[in-house]
Amino acid sequence: MSAPGVHTRLPHVSVVVPAKDCAALLPQCLAAVDAQTYRGPLDITVALAPSRDGTELVLSTARLERPLQVIDNPSGTTSAGLNAAVAACAGEVVARVDAQSRIPPEYIERSLATLAATSAANVGGIQHPVGATGLERAIAAALASPFGGGPARFRGSQRDGPADTVYLGVFDRAALDSVGGFDETLERNQDYDLNWRLRQNGHIVWLDTGLVVDYVPRSGYAALARQYFDYGRWKRAVLLRHPRSLRPRQLAAPALVVGLAVSAVALARRLSAGGALPLLYVCAVATAAARLKPKLPAGCDRVRAAGAFAVMHLSWGSGFLAGPARRRARRQPGAQRSR
Repeated sequence: MSAPGVHTRLPHVSVVVPAKDCAALLPQCLAAVDAQTYRGPLDITVALAPSRDGTELVLSTARLERPLQVIDNPSGTTSAGLNAAVAACAGEVVARVDAQSRIPPEYIERSLATLAATSAANVGGIQHPVGATGLERAIAAALASPFGGGPARFRGSQRDGPADTVYLGVFDRAALDSVGGFDETLERNQDYDLNWRLRQNGHIVWLDTGLVVDYVPRSGYAALARQYFDYGRWKRAVLLRHPRSLRPRQLAAPALVVGLAVSAVALARRLSAGGALPLLYVCAVATAAARLKPKLPAGCDRVRAAGAFAVMHLSWGSGFLAGPARRRARRQPGAQRSR
């Protein structure tokens, strides 16, 4: 792929957006895509899942400078929506954008330059959680903390280079097609699975820390718990499929859930040793929340962040232990799709 400016023809970029029950978030997402500084051909394909909040109306009334097409995603899953959107678009470069994200104006332009400079198959950047309400800000701060969201490089690394996975992703279309796109049997963690398969097939996944993308987190504990429970369930599915992708840190949350369950049994039997792990965990959560003072000056917000830490850890760990529910198999990655 040629870097922008090296040749007169600029690559055709297709932005694909899976959308479901995101009427409040989608307008800003689409506006950010529409405001890109990239001057080459760029179009947007939204895969619309069945929604109950007026998402379809938002799309039907959208007024953008860039071409926009909306396709149906009847299954409702992110993976199926992304694959359908990719199949319906014509770009030689495919940029995944989520409704919860706000890409900066130079995102596409810089991503193309990085793709060309590194010969990568996928370029992505840093997830920057932001929140509007007090609880959203607390959840955003907890997500950005290594204690909460984990030490994945896309949460705040300062070093560019090859990575296991990245946030979102701008893909060379030929490489994406060569590994069969997103695995539709995975309802979560499909991005890590795709990046794993790209790397296993000799491609490079590149983290560009200059690509900082705002991300709007879940606005309440219940929604956050559902999200992280699903993350844990589908991470287990990916690890069973790709055992060599296991990182020791991924076992911390399941081990915590098991340990707390054992502690509860011990305390029920009036064994004082059962209180050691809960006390240690409470102290760790309190310490991590206290370190968020520069971001969350108000003490009540740091208490909310402590709650977010516990919700993420316990939900993720419980989901991992539960594993994904059995579902009828859908299309798995394999042969190249026609364009």
